[in-house]
Amino acid sequence: MAEFDYDLFVIGAGSGGVRAARVSAAFGANVAIAEEHKVGGTCVIRGCVPKKLLVYGAHFAEDLKDAQKFGWQLSEQPSFDWPTLRDNVLKEVDRINGAYTDTLNSHDVEIYHERATISGPNEVTLASGETKSAKYILVATGAWPHIPEFPGSKHAISSNEVFHLDTLPKRVLIAGAGYIANEFAGIFNKLGSKVTLINRSDVILRQYDQSIRDRLLQISMMKGIEFRFNAQFENIERNDDGSLEVRMSNHDPITVDQVLIATGRVPKTDGLGLESAGVELDDGGAIVVDEYSKSNVDSVYAVGDVTNRVQLTPVAIREGNAFAETVFNDTPTTVDYGCIPSAVFSHPPLAAVGLTEGEARNQLGSIKVYQSDFRAMKDVLAERNERALYKMVTDADTDRVVGLHMIGPDAPEILQAAAVAIKAKLTKADFDNVVALHPTMAEELVLLR
Repeated sequence: MAEFDYDLFVIGAGSGGVRAARVSAAFGANVAIAEEHKVGGTCVIRGCVPKKLLVYGAHFAEDLKDAQKFGWQLSEQPSFDWPTLRDNVLKEVDRINGAYTDTLNSHDVEIYHERATISGPNEVTLASGETKSAKYILVATGAWPHIPEFPGSKHAISSNEVFHLDTLPKRVLIAGAGYIANEFAGIFNKLGSKVTLINRSDVILRQYDQSIRDRLLQISMMKGIEFRFNAQFENIERNDDGSLEVRMSNHDPITVDQVLIATGRVPKTDGLGLESAGVELDDGGAIVVDEYSKSNVDSVYAVGDVTNRVQLTPVAIREGNAFAETVFNDTPTTVDYGCIPSAVFSHPPLAAVGLTEGEARNQLGSIKVYQSDFRAMKDVLAERNERALYKMVTDADTDRVVGLHMIGPDAPEILQAAAVAIKAKLTKADFDNVVALHPTMAEELVLLR
């Protein structure tokens, strides 16, 4: 008889957990996975996928207006129906959930649609009370929205609930200054809501280059989004008409219909039973792992946001794949966390890879910066007064491109290919030697001066 019920038991069927389970099974491991919600995890169910679909939906507000400058005459005033967009997005989420489930089934991964906790170094306990043993346990439970405690915080929602709103709020207050806050600010603004964004500091998207984030702030304000900086919640009270009265430090009270808190996400380790196996956590509740995603307990591994290394879906997928290669294919594999591209699907979107100008100056000392500040051809004809900004940072001594930052239409789509060049350590001269693809916005990358 086998010593354990499974070779691998995965807790959490998000992007990282599903990849680890599927690839491990392909290598011949006997694998089970437990998920208390839908298969697919944060990105597919309540994150980047449904949010990007909302971004597409919101952008039609500008596209329909711009179309008139291109000769399209609309026979009647366009109107927007929130339930239609919401329900179609959730329908797509269900489809992807089914696809993920089919992938696991096709690889003979046993799925437990219930919560699982760790009850020992080689044992998990299901919500039903049943226990299962495994040679290895992989924790891939991701992260969860952080909701600060203050009077009336129960009246606010997180990014988990925002996809299920019954009605589109006419007035919405968003707390935060990162990806989620700025993306939903753009979505609600384009769908017709009055948006106010508050933040406890005076900086948005701190990890991005200052020129790019300043440009987003400028354009967002032009679009009518109000920013209140150096503001912290004091309390939220519900009025008799259902609206919310929000009081905050350093600013006047504001009445809104919805409050969305997007102040970050924390590793989802509470109540997981990690102490039963002696697994070490850091001060933020994340599982401490080595370069092979192994915790201080030899049989327990962790990948994705629960480790708080880099909270990005593609990174979790790579970590899941590397885990399977290391443990079940006898091929020790690590993930390279250098030069990871990222994007914010704001209005307009921004994208970046490599060092910001400030980081480059601190690390390299002598640098050269090249910029292109321009209006996209489509925006010129549409008489839309928004300027794109592309910025390249190079090492002055070697001419190597160490950072690329951009804001403007389709910036994330353009940056993906350009990130390959940065990762390959190409020089500014290598960019200059490429013939421009005209007329495109992307050609600015090989014309920077």
